[in-house]
Amino acid sequence: MPPVRRNEDPRLLRGLGCFVDDVDPPGVLHAAILRSPYGHARIGRIDTSVALAHPGVRAVYTAADLGDFNQPAPLVVPHPSLTHGRTQRPLAEGKVCYIGEAVAMVVAEDRYMAEDAVGLIDVEWEPLPTVVDFRVAHEPDQPLVHDDVPNNIAARLEQVVGDPESAFHQAAHVFEEHLFIERSCGSPIETRGVVAVFDPLQQSLTVWDATQAPLTIKNGLANMLGLPEFKVEVIAPDVGGGFGTKIMMFFAEEVLVPWAAMQLRQPVKWTEDRREHFISANQERGQLHTARVAVDAGGCILGVESAFMHDTGAYTPYGMVVPIITVTQLPGPYKVPNYRSEFTVVYTNTPCVSPYRGAGRPHACFVMERLIDRIARELALEPNEVRRRNFLQPDDFPWDVGLTFQDGGPTKYDSGNYPAGLAMAEEMIDLASFRDRQAAARADHRYLGIGFAAYVEGTGIGPYEGAHVRVEPSGRVLAITGLTSQGQGHYTSFAQIVAAELGCDVGDVTVVTGDTSRFNWGAGTYASRALVTAGNALGLAARRVRDKVLTLAAELLEVSPGDLELAQGKAMVRGAPGRELTLGALATAANPIRYAYGKEANQAALRLVKAHEGAVLREGEEPGLEARGFFAPERATWASGQHAAIIEVDPLTGDLRFVRYVVVHDCGVLINPTIVEGQIHGGVAQGIGGAFYERLHFDDSGQLINASFMDFLMPTAVEVPDIEIAHIETPSPLNPLGVKGVGEAGTIPVAALVAEAVEDALAPFGVRISEMPLSPTRIRELIEAAAAR
Repeated sequence: MPPVRRNEDPRLLRGLGCFVDDVDPPGVLHAAILRSPYGHARIGRIDTSVALAHPGVRAVYTAADLGDFNQPAPLVVPHPSLTHGRTQRPLAEGKVCYIGEAVAMVVAEDRYMAEDAVGLIDVEWEPLPTVVDFRVAHEPDQPLVHDDVPNNIAARLEQVVGDPESAFHQAAHVFEEHLFIERSCGSPIETRGVVAVFDPLQQSLTVWDATQAPLTIKNGLANMLGLPEFKVEVIAPDVGGGFGTKIMMFFAEEVLVPWAAMQLRQPVKWTEDRREHFISANQERGQLHTARVAVDAGGCILGVESAFMHDTGAYTPYGMVVPIITVTQLPGPYKVPNYRSEFTVVYTNTPCVSPYRGAGRPHACFVMERLIDRIARELALEPNEVRRRNFLQPDDFPWDVGLTFQDGGPTKYDSGNYPAGLAMAEEMIDLASFRDRQAAARADHRYLGIGFAAYVEGTGIGPYEGAHVRVEPSGRVLAITGLTSQGQGHYTSFAQIVAAELGCDVGDVTVVTGDTSRFNWGAGTYASRALVTAGNALGLAARRVRDKVLTLAAELLEVSPGDLELAQGKAMVRGAPGRELTLGALATAANPIRYAYGKEANQAALRLVKAHEGAVLREGEEPGLEARGFFAPERATWASGQHAAIIEVDPLTGDLRFVRYVVVHDCGVLINPTIVEGQIHGGVAQGIGGAFYERLHFDDSGQLINASFMDFLMPTAVEVPDIEIAHIETPSPLNPLGVKGVGEAGTIPVAALVAEAVEDALAPFGVRISEMPLSPTRIRELIEAAAAR
C-alpha cells in the first residue's frame, strides 16, 4: 500500500487528546493508596480513625472493609507447570510481600486531602526477612515470600527437541556461557489511571482506564463486582504509552476504584504518580542463564542447552508467559536440531513481573547471539560467517522448531529470508571497509567496534480479534475494533486496510478503538498482534461490506457485479463514464428507513429504488452497508530481522557513542512503511535504554533506591543515533493480508549487538560481556578485570 501520513497526530499535537486524567465527572472524588514501606512484613492493627477525621475524607478502606470482595486476582495465563502460582489481592491481607503493595485506600474530595490522609493511617508492622536477589531465592536458607511455597519456586518447565545428550557427546567443541540480565521497567509518559462512575438508578458502571485490554477489564470487573456484563462499560481513551505495563489484569486500583464508586454512589478517580509507578507497577527482564552450545569442527550448531532462573517478583499475575517466550525464541533464526531448555520461576520480595516490550525475547536473543560470538571467537571465524553457516534458508519454511509457544500452539516459522537480511545489513553498514577503518582509528587511540544481531519474533497470537465496518449515508466509513492504541498508528493503518477494500479515501474512514460500548469482542493490544489480528478482522469485515456494495450497485445500475469497480468512493461501471453511485447513496438505498436521512437522501433513494413486490429485505439479507469480521490466527506469524551498529568506546572513561545503526526488518507485507519505521525507531530507543540505562537497583530490604527519573535513566534524543532502515517482505501465508507484527522488533536485538560491538571495540583489552545493562563504570570495571587476568 502507498505510504500515508499518520492521521491521528494533528489532534494530539494540538493538545486535543483525551487521556484518563482529563476525565473529570461532576462531583468526582479522588483516591490515594497507602503502600507498604516494607518488602516483607506482617500486618497488625490498622487504625484509620485519624485519617477518617481529616477534612474532606469520605472513606478509608482496608482489607477488612472489603470483605469477600478482597479475593486474589484471577491468574491471567494459567499453565499446568505453574504449581505454586499466587496473585495479589486488591488490598494486602495479613502480610505484604513487596514495598509498594497496596494496604489501604483513602477517598476524599480532592487528591491533596486524600494523600494527606494516607499519611495519617497508623499500621502496626512486624518486619520479616526479605529475599531480593532472585539468583539465590531458591536456596534452602532463604526467607519464603509465601509461606506455603517451598524454596520460593513457583514453577519449573523443561522443553526438549531432538537428542541434546547425543549432540553434546558427539560435538567437536562445546562452549558454555553464564549470562545475566538485570531487572528493568517500562516508563510510559502517561502513568496508570482509573475513573469510575456508577449509576445507582440503572445499576450500571462506566470505567475509564489507561489499559491495553479494555474488554478483558470489562469482563473481569463484571464478574468481580457481581454486575451483568451489559451493565459495565470500559473506555480506554488516548493511552500515553503501554509497553506491556498496562496489559496487566488486574492492578489493585483497577478494581478498588470501581468498587469504591459503587459503595459511595459517587464518581471516584485515581491517577498514579511517578514514584508509585516505579514501586507498584509491574516490571520485567531479570534472568540468569547457563547456556551451552555444541558445534562441529566447522562451527555448525549441533545442539543448544539453556538452564535459567526467572524472577517473577512477589506474585505471578502473568504466570509463566515471559520465560516461555524466552525458551521458544532462543533458537532464533538458526537451525538447532537438538535443544533443551529448563527454567525455574522464583518469587522475590519485589514488584510483580509481567511482559515489558520484548517480553522475554531480548533475553533469548542475548543468549543465542552470545553463543554465536563465542563460537566465532573460539574457531577464529567472523561472527557473521557463523550466522550464515547456521541460518535457516528460505526453502526451509515452514520450519517447525519443535517447541510449544506461549499460546499453546507450535513454534513454527511461517516465512523469512535471513541470509538476505544479513547481506543487506552488511552492505548498509559497509562491513567490507570496516576493519580498515577500525585499524586506522586504533592507531589514533580510538576504539571502534561493530556488532550484529539476528532475531525472530513470534507475533500476531490469538485468541482472536473482531471488527465492525459500516458505510454511513454521508459516504463516510466507520471502522470499530475492541483494541486500544498507545501510539502504534492504528487509526491510520486500519483506515488504509478498510479504504483499500472499499475504494474510498483513507480520510473518509474513521477508526474507533478502546470503547466496549461500541464493540464488545476482542482481547487487546499486546504481543505485536494488532495488525495481524484486528487488521485482518477489519479486512474481512470490509470485504463483506464490499460484496454488499457491489451486489446492491449491480442491481440498481442493472449490470453484473463483475462489471463494477470501487474507486473514489463510488461504484462505477467499467467503460461507462457517469454510470456510478456513491457509497453514501448506496448506504442510503440499503436502509429501509432511508427517508429519515433528510430531503437529499430521500430524493436520492427515490431515484434509485425501483418498484418491487414482496419484502424490502430478502431472506438472509440485512439492512445497511455494514458487516462484522473476526480473525482467529492458526498460530503466530514470525517476523525477523538483523540489526548492526558501529560504536566507539573510550576505555579511559567507559563512555561510548553510536557511530552508525542500521536495521533490516521483515514484517511481511508492509501496510504503511512510515508507521513500521516509527515502531522500529521507538523499539531501538527502548532497547538502548535496556542496554545502558534502565536498571532498577534494589537494596537488601527490597527498597528501590533509584525510583525517580533523576536516578533511573532513559536515553534521550542525544543518546539515540540516527537509525537507517531497510525492509524485506516475505508475506505470511497465515493471514489474508500477509502481515506480521512489528511492535517489539526494535527492542529485541539491541543488547546482543551492543555486547558484540563493545567486545569488538575493546578486543585489545580482552573484555568479555556477559551481562546487561552496561554502564561506563561497569565497562571500566570489565577493562580492569581483563587486565588482571
